[in-house]
Amino acid sequence: MLIPLTRKTFESLIPRVATGPQYVFYWGKASDFLRRLLISIVGVTIVILGIGLVVGPDIGFFRFLLGISIGLYWLWGPVLWASLRNLEYRKFSYSGFWQGEVLEVYLSEELIGKEETVNERGDLVVVENRERCLNIEVGDESGFSTRLQVPLNRSHQAIRAGDVAEMLVLSNRRDLGRISKTSDIYIPDNDIWVSDYPYLQREAFVEVSQRLHAREQMERERSNRNKPDPAPTDRSNPSAGGALARRPRRRNPSTGW
Repeated sequence: MLIPLTRKTFESLIPRVATGPQYVFYWGKASDFLRRLLISIVGVTIVILGIGLVVGPDIGFFRFLLGISIGLYWLWGPVLWASLRNLEYRKFSYSGFWQGEVLEVYLSEELIGKEETVNERGDLVVVENRERCLNIEVGDESGFSTRLQVPLNRSHQAIRAGDVAEMLVLSNRRDLGRISKTSDIYIPDNDIWVSDYPYLQREAFVEVSQRLHAREQMERERSNRNKPDPAPTDRSNPSAGGALARRPRRRNPSTGW
């Protein structure tokens, strides 16, 4: 199932400014924080000494504001990088709500880095850092499929092939005939999110999913009520009940969202 979404709904799902989970993602580990702190210290030093010597003391207030901004880079840096990453998705003109199923799911160990150290005998030893990852492939009846690899966590153990999967898809084509990007994968039956980066406003996405399914159910019930009652068949005539039923036409996606 693929239902086009309005631009307003899309922008509510992919925020312009970093969300809390996105900020935490880019906050990173202690090494990432120390790197940003070092940039702040070096930046403030350049502002105080470099600009002061080259330009002079006439722009003291400007130098003060610039120094404060750069000095707080360790704090606002994650907001900047998360917002820039969101912008990469927001540049796409069209989006859609996609529903399919999990085609395949398996685990793997991936090399994430190497460290060189010296053992007790003075020999150089290369230590490989590996991480267990979840590999998940989702697809639908149209033949579309995509694969995502993420670090493994405990909640992923409940995911099985055949589970319903939902996500946001992005395209520069109005008919969504070519998918350029996909978002986090949501497994609604187990309330599990699979992603390497939290692109979506997840509560808003779940709300959109529930409303679309509720409307789909209402339209299906209305369609069933409007169907005429089947004419009685003559059981004595084998040909009367032996005709094959025609395959129902595929309903065009709704554009109300």
